[in-house]
Amino acid sequence: MSDDSNAPLNVRTFSQAISDALDEELARDDSVFIWGEDIGTYGGIYGATGGLFEKHGPERVIDTPISETFIVGGGLGAALTGLRPVVELQSGGYFGIAMDELYNKVARWRYMHGGKFTVPMVVRLPEGAKGAGQEHDVSPEALFLSAFGAEIVIPSTPADAKGLLKSAIRDDRPVLFFEHAVLYATSGPIPPGDHLVPIGVADIKRPGSDVTVIAWSRMVIEALKAAEELDSEGIDIEVVDPRGLRPLDKDTIFESVEKTGRVVIAHEAPKTGGAGGEVAAIIAEEMIECLEAPIVRVASKDVTLPQSRHLQQYVLPQAAQIVDAVRSIS
Repeated sequence: MSDDSNAPLNVRTFSQAISDALDEELARDDSVFIWGEDIGTYGGIYGATGGLFEKHGPERVIDTPISETFIVGGGLGAALTGLRPVVELQSGGYFGIAMDELYNKVARWRYMHGGKFTVPMVVRLPEGAKGAGQEHDVSPEALFLSAFGAEIVIPSTPADAKGLLKSAIRDDRPVLFFEHAVLYATSGPIPPGDHLVPIGVADIKRPGSDVTVIAWSRMVIEALKAAEELDSEGIDIEVVDPRGLRPLDKDTIFESVEKTGRVVIAHEAPKTGGAGGEVAAIIAEEMIECLEAPIVRVASKDVTLPQSRHLQQYVLPQAAQIVDAVRSIS
C-alpha cells in the first residue's frame, strides 16, 4: 500500500475504483490488456471501463463477441503467452457457459503442466442480487472453492476494490475477482499513490470484543449496520472481512474467535452450499476449544431467488438477521 500517510484521501465510488485500477495497470505494464462485451464501446455494463478505450486504444481495451467461452478461454491463451489479461463477464451468473475454461483450464493448467506455465489472469465476475433475474443475481463464489489453483477475491469497499484488483493483475496466479453489483455505486476514501492491498489478508472493518461477525461483499455493509444497533444494547461485535476465500486468512479469523468466543458468518449466497459452511467447519475443527456458543450462519433463504427487487428483500439477508443471530448467542 502507499506509505504517504499524510496525503489526502481520494473519495471514489466502487466502480470508479475499479476503473482507476485498470487505468493505472494498463499504463504501468504493456502486457496488461482488458476485454469483454461492450467494455470499450459502452464502458461495460456497469461503467467500470468507461474512457479506457479512448485513452489506451483498441489493442489494449477490446470488445469481444457475446461468447463467455471465448472471453475466458482466449484470455487463458493470452496469459500462457506472457500477457496479463483482465477479462470481464457481464454477469457472474454466466460462469456456467465458461465453466470448463474456468474450473478445468484456468485453475488447473499450471499444475497439469508441471509448473511450466504461469497464468497471470484476472476474471472479473459481477455478482449479487439486484433485481435482474435468476440467471444474473447469483453469488457463486463457493462453487469455486474446489477449483484449486485459482484465487478467490471479494472486495467490499472502493479502497479494497482498487488495491486488490491491482494486486490481482500483478499476481502470476489466476484470480477470480467477484464484484457485487450493488456496491458499484457506494463510495469511500482511497489512499493516494500506488495503492495495493495484499491478497489473502483479512481486514478488521470494526474492532469488537463480544462476537465475531465474519462477512464479505455486500454483507460487510449489513454487518456494520448491525454493529451500530447492537452497540446501543451493549453488545460489541467485531466485523472481520476476509476479502476473499482463497487464500483464506485463518490467522486473523482465529485471533478474533479466540478473543470473542462467539461467531456469526454472513454472506449473500444461500446457506446450503454457501462458503459460510466451509468457514464454519474450519473454525470448528481448529478452534472448537475457544467457542462459547454454536456458530450461526446468516444467508439467503434456500429458495429460487425471485426477480422482483421487492420480493428479493424477503429472501436476502439484511442487518436485522445479523442482529438476531448475534443476540441468539450473546
